[in-house]
Formats: sequence, structure tokens, C-alpha cells
Amino acid sequence: MRAALESIEKNQASIHVEVEEERVAEALEQAYRKIVKKTVVPGFRKGRVPRPILEARLGKEVLYQEALEILLEQAYREAVIETAIEPIDHPEIDVIQMEEGKPLIFNVKVEVLPEVKLGDNYKGVTAVIPEVKIGDDEVEAHLKLLQQRHARLVDAGDKAIDDGDVAVIDLETVVNGKVEQRLSGKDQIIEVGMAKFIPGFEGHLIDMKAGERKEFTLNLPSVFQYKDLEGKEAKFKVKVVAVKRKEYPDLDDEFARDVSEFSTLEELKEHLRKKLEETGQRQARRIFKERVVAKVVDDANVEIPEPLLKRQLNLEYSQFLQRLAMQRLNMDDYLRMVNKDKEALQRDLEERARRVVKTRLVLGAVAKAEGIKVTPEELAQEINDMAAQYNLDAEKLRADLEARDQIGAIEEDLLMEKVSDFLADNAVPLTEPENRQDETEAEVQDAQEGAAAEEEQGKDSGEGPSA
Repeated sequence: MRAALESIEKNQASIHVEVEEERVAEALEQAYRKIVKKTVVPGFRKGRVPRPILEARLGKEVLYQEALEILLEQAYREAVIETAIEPIDHPEIDVIQMEEGKPLIFNVKVEVLPEVKLGDNYKGVTAVIPEVKIGDDEVEAHLKLLQQRHARLVDAGDKAIDDGDVAVIDLETVVNGKVEQRLSGKDQIIEVGMAKFIPGFEGHLIDMKAGERKEFTLNLPSVFQYKDLEGKEAKFKVKVVAVKRKEYPDLDDEFARDVSEFSTLEELKEHLRKKLEETGQRQARRIFKERVVAKVVDDANVEIPEPLLKRQLNLEYSQFLQRLAMQRLNMDDYLRMVNKDKEALQRDLEERARRVVKTRLVLGAVAKAEGIKVTPEELAQEINDMAAQYNLDAEKLRADLEARDQIGAIEEDLLMEKVSDFLADNAVPLTEPENRQDETEAEVQDAQEGAAAEEEQGKDSGEGPSA
């Protein structure tokens, strides 16, 4: 087979392809064997009709069409490899010649990846890296979290319920004249002040004591875990079975030994400080990497192909709708909340899609320029990690991903991460300016808040208060 790249204009490649007559003859024979099995001709057993009679009865065009389907896909793939183009859309194929005893000739037009002009200094860009400072107050705050998570529930006797107490109640909820079992039950645990149940419910428990009963009515939220109950009026019948209070352990060496592998409280504090610093450093590195990539992308020039933009925009819109569904919001509610119209939302999504596409094109160009690739071992490790995360068999997961044609997407994500790391490793970090300190502290705060949760893993298995 011969494939000649004739031109690339405005990201559209034109290829001229010729397939040898021997392959055309073989494809026609395959087409005959396939069609004859499905054709019934009087006087012949099924599958035994001679080819000339089959052609006379159905017409040669039927065989030619079937042969084209056999040849075109494979020949197109070979042409892509031979001409080293990178298609991003479905090809337009124009068949010039398809005759027995002659080569198959066709032309292809297909959209390809555009040329990316990288900035002169994509290796060596400067970006601010957040400074991680862990103060004593942050260590103490995380120590308090550990203390709260290891609180015990003790009976408060005839104490009146107040914020911070835990009420054990028997609850009956009536909606539309019927007991709603999903919102009813014996010995229900309500931590007063945490607002984890129905808005306004906990306020009715304040000042109640063990053994007391109360009835009251509330409207269920307009966004609720049970969609069929949203906004409906509910009548609650409550009996307080018991009132419990939290008893916190003293922050001393014994506490350190109970919740960790350390012998003293000071050792535990030092461990927490190190975990906070490690988490903060990881977050600072992520922020730095994002800033570096943003600069490299901003410094590059590339024309965004319409097929890629449309594909990404569809993905952004689909993910946006999924997020709304998870929050039990509809489009109109969301637009009212953010004070936007549909046109403004569309512009926002399109801008995000454009940025995502440009970033991937630029990082892909860096990967080519620097010879960065994902190795089979790295891909296998990523799939093994995914399997471990979801408690799946790695081989079965890989087979499923291959069947759904998702291996390429995982490999591309790994490549983008490797290129981002490469750019960050070759960038020049700058000290945080004074006027950006508050912004940086806000950026790293979330990561630091997760350090205590990491500490809970190990000796403590994340147990909550125990009665």
C-alpha cells in the first residue's frame, strides 16, 4: 500500500492512498464468503452458491461495498501511520477507483492536531511557590480534633438538652397522614448543634429532658435526600430516651499513647507538625506546578480545532449537569443562585473548555519536544493502583477499560502529569511576595486541614464517640 501526504492546510490533512490489486481481490473473496452464508438461492444449498451466480443475482456492487468496508478502515489506519499524522476527527473518504483486477484508490481529508508554537523559555519559567509555615496554633487545632474524635458519650441524667449534647430519641414522623418510616425509628442519635438532620429540628429538642415528649410541625427542605418528600409538611412526635454529653480525654501523655504510637504528648505534637508540613509542601508543590503550567500555556500559540473544542465543551456541560444532579439542583435554581443567564453560563463553560484543550495541546507539544512518554510499566502501575483503590482485580479492570476504549485516556492523563512535573522541575521558584501572602494561605489551608485525618489512620481506625 502507498500513502502520500499531499498537503496540510488549516489543520486539515489530505492523503492519497493506493491499495494493491491483490488485497482488493482478497477483500472481494472475503466479502463473497460472508455474503454467501446469508443468501438463499433456489437450487443451491445455503452457503454453496457459486460466486458468478451470486454476483448475477445480487449485483457486483454488493460485493464491492462489503469489500470496501473490509479494506477502508484498515487501509486508513495504515495511511495514518505511514504519513505520521495525528487525526482528531472522523475522516472524509472519497473512493476514486474500486474495480476487480485494479488497485483501490481513495483520497482522505481529516482534521489533525494543530501546530503548537511553544514559548522560548518553557523550560525555566518563573513562578511563585507558596511558603509553608506551621504555627503552634495549627498544631493545637489538630490536636483538639483528635481529642474530639476520641470523646466518650456519658449519660447526663436529667440534664436539659443543650448545644453540644447528644440526644437519644424515639421518633415518629407523619407526612400526608401516614407514618414515614424513612424518618422514624427507635433510639435515633441526634448531635444537637451539628445541623445534620432537618433544619429547625434540633431547636425543638433544646431544654427537653429524658422521658419528655413533644410534638411539632416543620416543612421538609426543598432540596432533600428523599426527593418525593421535598417541601412537604411533616409532623414529628419525639420522646427523649436519654441525654448524653461528650467527655473529652485530657491532653496528656496517656492520651498520646492511647491514640498514637508515641509515648508523650510532645512527640505526638511534633509528629502532627511534620504531617502538616508534609501536607502543606505537597499542596504548595501542586499550586506551584499549576502556576508553571499556566505560564507555559499562556506563552504558547496554537489555533484551537473546532472538533476538540466541541468535544470538550460537551464533556464540560455533561459534568456540570452531573454536579447539579448530585446537589439536587435544576438549571433554573442554579442560575438564580449565581445570578447568571444561560448565555453567560455557556460562555463560562466554553472558556473553560477552550483552556482545557489548549493546555492539553501545549503539554502534548512539550512531550514531543522533550521525548516524554508513558512507559508500559507506568500504565500498568496506574491500573493496579486504580484496582486497589476500588478493590477490583487488576486484569479484569484492564480488560474492562480496553473494552470501553478508555486505556488511551488514562495514558494521556499520565502523560499530562509527567509533562507538568517536568515543567515544574525545570522552573525557577520565587519567594511569595508580601501582598500575596493571604491568598497563598487560603490556597494551602485545605490541605493542612487534612493532616489530622491522616494521623487517625493506623492505631485509630476513625472511631467516633462511643456510648
